[in-house]
Amino acid sequence: MAYNILVVDDSSVMRSVVKKTVKASGFDVGQFFDAGNGHEALEVLKSEWPDLILTDYNMPEMDGLELVVEMSKDDMLKSIPVVIVTTEGSQQRIDAFMEKGAVEYIRKPFTPEEIRTKLNTVMGEPNDGEGSHYNGDEELDF
Repeated sequence: MAYNILVVDDSSVMRSVVKKTVKASGFDVGQFFDAGNGHEALEVLKSEWPDLILTDYNMPEMDGLELVVEMSKDDMLKSIPVVIVTTEGSQQRIDAFMEKGAVEYIRKPFTPEEIRTKLNTVMGEPNDGEGSHYNGDEELDF
């Protein structure tokens, strides 16, 4: 099954890196949606329905934690799994995300293997490498 993913990060370069890494990982993606912060993500969610959200923590206007909190107030939106993609090293902050409704976190920098494993786990897919297109030698141009 192909999954639609909303990538939320204030850096367009990082959004591209995340998307290319997810594709290279072999995770089955249908469509990507983009947002530059939590406010933009909530606007996207008014017209699109992603199966999964990958969001940065530190962003202007509305950060990733605020996005998770806002989503938790809506019965429909709180059912979408949210994975935090962050450079954040504080376990306390990561725990706060998990307590507010995030289902997993990925620390930057990340590898295609890490992305595939975490996303497969979140979406209930097997982690046996089946269907993976990543061979470790693939050129990632970001």
